[in-house]
Amino acid sequence: MWAQRRCGMTVLPSNSSSMARRPLFLPLLTTLFILSLFPPSASSVQTRALLEFKKQLKDPMNSLESWKDSESPCTFSGISCTSGLVTEISLASRSLAGTLSPSISMLLSLTTLNLKSNSISGNLPIQLTNCTSLQNLTLSHNNFTGLIPDLSPLKNLRVLDLSENHFSGKFPTWVTKLTGLVSLSLAKNSFDEGVIPESLGNLKNLTLIYLANCNFTGEIPNSIFGLESLQTLDFSTNSLSGKFPKAITGLKNLVKIELYVNNFTGEIPPDFVSLTLLREFDISHNQMTGTLPVGIGDLSNLVVFQLFENQFTGEIPKEFGDLKYLSALSIYRNQFSGEFPVNLGRFSPLNTIDISENQFSGPFPRFLCENNKLNYLLALDNGFSGELPDDYVKCKSLLRFRISQNRLFGRIPNGIWGLPNASIIDFADNGFIGGISSDLGISTSLNELALENNKFTGELPVELGKLVQLQKLTAYNNSFSGKIPSQIGNLNQLSSLHLERNSLTGSIPLELSNCSRLVDLNLAENSLTGTIPESLSLLSSLNSLNLSQNQLSGLIPEDLQTLKLSSFDLSKNQLSGRVPSELLVIAGGQAFDGNTGLCIDQQVKNQGNFEIATCNPSHKHKKGKTLVLICVISLVMVIGFAGLVLVSYRSFKLIESEKESDLGRLEKDPNWKLESFHQKEFDVDEICNLEEAKLIGSGGTGNVYRLDLKKDGETFAVKQLWKGNGVKVLTTEMEILGKIRHRNILKLYACLMRGGSNFLVFDYMANGNLFQALRREIKSGQPELDWIHRYRIAVGAAKGIAYLHHDCSPSVIHRDIKSTNILLDEDYEAKIADFGIAKTLEQSSGGSDSSCFAGTHGYIAPELAYSVKVTEKCDVYSFGVVLLELVTGRGPIEPEFGEGKDIVYWVSTRAIERKDAVQILDHRVSDTFEEEMVKFMKVALLCTTKLPYLRPTMREVVKMLIDADPCTDTAREKHSGKY
Repeated sequence: MWAQRRCGMTVLPSNSSSMARRPLFLPLLTTLFILSLFPPSASSVQTRALLEFKKQLKDPMNSLESWKDSESPCTFSGISCTSGLVTEISLASRSLAGTLSPSISMLLSLTTLNLKSNSISGNLPIQLTNCTSLQNLTLSHNNFTGLIPDLSPLKNLRVLDLSENHFSGKFPTWVTKLTGLVSLSLAKNSFDEGVIPESLGNLKNLTLIYLANCNFTGEIPNSIFGLESLQTLDFSTNSLSGKFPKAITGLKNLVKIELYVNNFTGEIPPDFVSLTLLREFDISHNQMTGTLPVGIGDLSNLVVFQLFENQFTGEIPKEFGDLKYLSALSIYRNQFSGEFPVNLGRFSPLNTIDISENQFSGPFPRFLCENNKLNYLLALDNGFSGELPDDYVKCKSLLRFRISQNRLFGRIPNGIWGLPNASIIDFADNGFIGGISSDLGISTSLNELALENNKFTGELPVELGKLVQLQKLTAYNNSFSGKIPSQIGNLNQLSSLHLERNSLTGSIPLELSNCSRLVDLNLAENSLTGTIPESLSLLSSLNSLNLSQNQLSGLIPEDLQTLKLSSFDLSKNQLSGRVPSELLVIAGGQAFDGNTGLCIDQQVKNQGNFEIATCNPSHKHKKGKTLVLICVISLVMVIGFAGLVLVSYRSFKLIESEKESDLGRLEKDPNWKLESFHQKEFDVDEICNLEEAKLIGSGGTGNVYRLDLKKDGETFAVKQLWKGNGVKVLTTEMEILGKIRHRNILKLYACLMRGGSNFLVFDYMANGNLFQALRREIKSGQPELDWIHRYRIAVGAAKGIAYLHHDCSPSVIHRDIKSTNILLDEDYEAKIADFGIAKTLEQSSGGSDSSCFAGTHGYIAPELAYSVKVTEKCDVYSFGVVLLELVTGRGPIEPEFGEGKDIVYWVSTRAIERKDAVQILDHRVSDTFEEEMVKFMKVALLCTTKLPYLRPTMREVVKMLIDADPCTDTAREKHSGKY
């Protein structure tokens, strides 16, 4: 029988003949034969076996330094002996790597092999079955791969722990022959989808079953509920279904039940209260309904009780307030209601409580921190009312304190503002009054302070400047007054500052420019006066700036247009002078509405329909000058009269000269120049006379119009480049796109040029860009792009970028890969677009123009914060962000991620475990493609690895994406409903 190929490795079928296995045993048999002729001492055999074992391992911590040929093996680190024979190898958590040598089988007296929490890889050697004395085999938390060999000859095994590796193939049903097993742990491996074997019920001695994340489907077989000795039952993170099993209440010795992240339905049975030994219970993330059974609060040994993300209703039994050991209670995202048990936490060492997103009402529970153990108090989005109890003044252990979106009111006691260990304080969306206490300066660990949508008053305290770890401050829609304290400039970690809709006065503090990581700044709808500080242009990370509806005056700083702003608003102030043209491109004319003193250049006004006055150089002085200013000007005019006459004459000659120069240029270039890159005839008049009604987009380099040719009805897209940087963009697009021919690169048909006017003619993309498509819905809740479409878009885009990196000579680095630059044709095929800042590899490696500011916030590789050298790995990082958008359905930067955090941080901190990774997938498309989407997520995280050299090449990315094809036969069957 031919060997099967699995994941690039050869795996013999389980029913292979002894002939097929012979090569595995040949070295061992030879050794045994030699030993039978020349029998060495037992100590010598054991030493050589262990040294061979050591030889195949990498030992960066020198844990095996004591293993030497001259020593007795019983003196080796991690080795235990009985009567001179090695009986135990315990090398857990030693940072060992490499492979497991078959020489281990020479240790015939071995009873324990514990290599837990290392990085050992490769296959598990079948020779382990020679160690027939083995009772404890613990190899969890390693990198073993392939099929688990049949270890059923190990009849003395009591503990089998192979969990958290990368074993594959069918679930090893041979384990049901090991009737002496007490502990079975095979969780978190990559087994094929299948049902839980009924024969597991044969293992009558089991006290622990840990089979989480084993790809099980169907229901828990009844035979499991005959295992009367069972203390731990863990089938979490599978796809089990059916009603919550009533028979579980017959397992009276249960201490721990873990069934979270499955598809169980129904109610918790009334007899559940008979499990009096139960300490941990977690059925989170299922589809359970009903109320909690009467008497469940009498399970006096409860330590952990978690039901979050179900559909439970009713009240929490008041008996929960009497529990003495309860440490963690997490029931968020249910429909619990009524008043919360008043005594909960009063007699227990409560550490974590999350009761958010329910319908609790009445007074806020006062004893949650009675024993000063509480780290996490999350009670947001309920209906609690009344004042916040004074009891929380002493709760200095809190790390997160979130009570937003309730109906709480009154003053917050001073001491509650001073929580020295808290990273988040969230009082938002309530009815709190009063001011912020100076005690806030004690909360020096704060990352986030959320106070928005309350009735707070008074001045912002100068103690804000002590919160040097603060990243997000949201205090909008209150009644704060007075000046913004200059001490806010001390917050060099601050990335988001929202103080809009208050009554703040005074000027914008110059010190704000010291907040170098600021991404989002909103001071709108206050009464701020003075000028816009020039120093705000130093905030190189700033992405959004809103200073609208204040009383700001003076000029708009010219250098603000150097920032990479995506959102900008200065409307309804008292600003005057010229509007910097780049800011108009970014924000449009509405961002300057209500500033009657502003004007724009005639040239800029010609490019767009801006309702802003035209700057008139002959009327620079306004009528309402003060008497002092008039006197000064008059004096200057008298003194410099002769000079002014001379200057006027020279100016006249200069203007005449410029007019002659312009006329000469027009005479030299009277006609449009059309350069074509494909065989297609265009009418110049059609291209340069575009209709405003056909405007389909606007970006940082120009407007894009739809062009329907009159001659043959074909449709194209025409980009009219802004004047200024248009020539540079035109040159880049022509140099790169004019030479490229690839189905996943947007096709450039022609360029039209005359003077400062430039047009580019492209293929028309009927379905817009990927960013838009991800947010469109066919109907409510049903996205336009299912996973099959998203997969094909990703592969197409990857192939386009791989072509730029590997098949162009010299290689092309795009430098602005993002979802808005991936366009979709009528068949949703991806096309990479917008090469305005692209570079060839030669240009990038040698030129100073390879700016570290190229790209878009949220997509920029981290190394560009400290280096101007742009490489292909920068594109790989950006594409990884796009992949994360595809699998999560979220944008690169969203408020939920936390200020200063992006989608890479948000995913990487939540995808450590498969169960967590599944939860952050776009649930609208993940139902039948979880496995494929998780694979995609892993590719994305590889692409966004912080160190560039660890990222794959785009060719490798293409290969990995193809390996995750959801259109295999099995995936098609799942999608069609067969499964």
